Amino acid sequence: MTKLLPILLPILYGLILYRFSVWRTHRELDAKSTRLADPRLKALTDRMAASLDLADIPVHIYEIQPVNGLAAPDGRIFITRGFYEEYLKGRVTAEELSSVIAHELGHVALGHARKRMIDFSGQNALRTVLTMMLSRILPGAGVYIARILTRLVAAGLSRGDEYEADAYATALLIKSGIGAEGQKSLFGKLDELTKGRGGVMPAWLMSHPKTADRIAAIEKNQEKWA
Repeated sequence: MTKLLPILLPILYGLILYRFSVWRTHRELDAKSTRLADPRLKALTDRMAASLDLADIPVHIYEIQPVNGLAAPDGRIFITRGFYEEYLKGRVTAEELSSVIAHELGHVALGHARKRMIDFSGQNALRTVLTMMLSRILPGAGVYIARILTRLVAAGLSRGDEYEADAYATALLIKSGIGAEGQKSLFGKLDELTKGRGGVMPAWLMSHPKTADRIAAIEKNQEKWA
């Protein structure tokens, strides 16, 4: 048992860190968010809700500036204040922002949000565990190897999730009569939008498929479903 302690302790620490990160993220979302009240966006989300046989799709404004959309494990959908401000300035259309909401709904419906537990909590824990374990074997280099391995694992999981959430959003937008053009046009704007917010890329674009590949997949689904 003593021989296993160097392995078990990092794993235990990683699990504790994971749970703390999840708790901290939920607490921050509760403290820094309010219900979105925008008539134009509400009209679009009501159309999506009707297509899903739901009474309503609650959307919340998360009071941070980076342009982003988030899906919480409890099913709540968040649009950041920075993203909403771009919409108010006319740089993002209501249809484009509704496509983000549809995408995040896809993560919830397909179980991605609970699996990822938002804010990359699991990835942080995995990186910590790998760093502690590899640093024993490769002092100095362990931390860098741990980061690379974590990114590779996260990228593999993320790409599959993103294609699935994109497809869900396309189907929902078409069924709701909103269409997928806003979903495609938004991708062409995100680089510029995020540069104006300190260069922070949305979580749902980090380590994700290439934009051209995602648009091609959306167009293929459009041909099938439109």
